[in-house]
Amino acid sequence: MPSIRKIIHIDMDAFYASVEQRDRPELKGQPVIVGGDPQSRGVVAACSYEARSFGIHSAMPARQAYKRCPQAVFLKPRFEVYKAVSTQIRSVFHEYTDIVEPLSLDEAFLDVTANTNGASSATLIAQAILKAIYDRTGQLTASAGVSFNKFLAKVASDYQKPRGLTVITPNQACYFIDRLPIRKFFGVGKVTEQKMHRLGIMTGADLKKLDREKLIAAFGKAGSYFYDIANCNDNRPVRPHRKRKSIGSETTMPYDVIDKTLIIDILKKIAFKVEERLRQSGHQGITVTLKVKYFDFKCITRSMTVTEPLMDSKVIIKYIRLLLRDTEVGLKKVRLLGITVSNFNSECIKKLRYTQIPLPFYQTPV
Repeated sequence: MPSIRKIIHIDMDAFYASVEQRDRPELKGQPVIVGGDPQSRGVVAACSYEARSFGIHSAMPARQAYKRCPQAVFLKPRFEVYKAVSTQIRSVFHEYTDIVEPLSLDEAFLDVTANTNGASSATLIAQAILKAIYDRTGQLTASAGVSFNKFLAKVASDYQKPRGLTVITPNQACYFIDRLPIRKFFGVGKVTEQKMHRLGIMTGADLKKLDREKLIAAFGKAGSYFYDIANCNDNRPVRPHRKRKSIGSETTMPYDVIDKTLIIDILKKIAFKVEERLRQSGHQGITVTLKVKYFDFKCITRSMTVTEPLMDSKVIIKYIRLLLRDTEVGLKKVRLLGITVSNFNSECIKKLRYTQIPLPFYQTPV
């Protein structure tokens, strides 16, 4: 009989904002918002718990956050600092297991089923990790969820934030899920929550009443996932080496733009940023995607797979110009533009490299 897995989900508490409060002690106890300029179209990347008490949350327009809390301190993100702290945190994880799956700079799954670092209890390991993070990062705090699958561990880490530690054993799982509000289920956004409410699904117990076929009919492929997690089934492993599938960049303009020449200039700058990120990661792709959000918030994407590796910004923008033909750019005002390169198929690119004319990878970008 296979052993029960021991999975921990660690999630830093208000990570970006907490780092700012650590580095600027005068901000402790104050509402801190990390993100864009509230006088433009920036958005909230993160906020302190003091700011959250005003109903502010990540992805909220910075202008709206300012209206809710004009006394808040707005700060630009310092990603290099956050990455450095994230590296410190991950080094703590690897003292207990090599099976670590980072989800972002501030959260990760750990599989400690076969832990050999002296502690047999996943709960004790989680406690030790939280203490080590606090001691080594200048008193930054995190929350942890401990359970036998990824879904429950992730839900548990959010259950008693901040500085929480929640354990869900196999015997407790059904009781916990039955009483969990549907909005707390990972993968249930605002639109899905509203649809579930219309179907009378308010909690995990309500979700469990529907069979797999009915949920698939209502929610497509996600319906099968909802059925499984409602019944405590989640066999996804913790994957220590997650392959990056795409690299991109996007920008929200300070005002709506309709001038196509200006839009192309902006896209050239975005393409250059994508080139930088591709070079830093060592990736090349063969699929390029253009993202356009119009003034009315309608968002469209246009993609094409090409016959030459994509890394150089000049090559990227060449295909972006072609994709623009299938949009309303120049006819409708635009508020956001983005470019993504994907399809990092090394074998495919290797073949292309030897069958195409060598590409000017290192020319100065336009």
